Amino acid sequence: MERVMEGLPVVTGPAWAGVNYFCTTRAGGVGVAPHDTLNLGRRAGDDPDTVAENRRRLRAALPAEPLWLRQVHGSDVIDADAADLPDEPALDASVTAQPGRVLAVMVADCLPVVIADADGRVLGAAHAGWRGLSGGVLENTLAAMRAKAPGATAWRAWVGPGIGPDAFEVGRDVLDAFMAYDPAAERYFRPRPGVPGKWLADLAGLAEFRLCRAGVQDVTLSGLCTVADAGRFFSYRRDSETGRMALLAWLDPD
Repeated sequence: MERVMEGLPVVTGPAWAGVNYFCTTRAGGVGVAPHDTLNLGRRAGDDPDTVAENRRRLRAALPAEPLWLRQVHGSDVIDADAADLPDEPALDASVTAQPGRVLAVMVADCLPVVIADADGRVLGAAHAGWRGLSGGVLENTLAAMRAKAPGATAWRAWVGPGIGPDAFEVGRDVLDAFMAYDPAAERYFRPRPGVPGKWLADLAGLAEFRLCRAGVQDVTLSGLCTVADAGRFFSYRRDSETGRMALLAWLDPD
């Protein structure tokens, strides 16, 4: 569903008690092509002052400054509640049990995924491209959340906008990476007609598959394709030089 947060058009999923989350779109900022307009990525080739202004606008919709990550397409997770955190740690997921602590991941085709327990006591956010997803970033995020809330028994997740199953062409290496985890993953790949050795992969379907296998009972997919919807979303696969959206999530402040 689409909403407006402090003047910024955003997309979000089902309402969860005690949890706030949304993914920005490309609208509502000050950037110019090819980063028009709400580019939040410092490493996307945009003017630093423009990115700073866009992040300032986003900050108005948040209870605190987000924990920004320098994403590396890996599967490591950081505890956002730890003391002496580095500036923009180089990994792809974070977890928190602290109300008002804002988690963030940036995307432009990879999946933004937010996970929470049913009681709104612990929260995780992950950047899930195919490398991180096949490497276990979602399972690692859930494991870190279970360590912070060992009494939690019910889990839910939202998979935000990302490259859709009609746009994500991959080679044998990607198919093999997921098949190594479970041969049943093959159903999320279909041969690309007329292109030998290439498949179309359902990245969101693979995320749902992995989440369910890890014990998440309630998974909602946004169904939004970043490649197909150029008016709302940045897409690296479509445009090469482009901006970045961000998923923001936090537990209700005390």
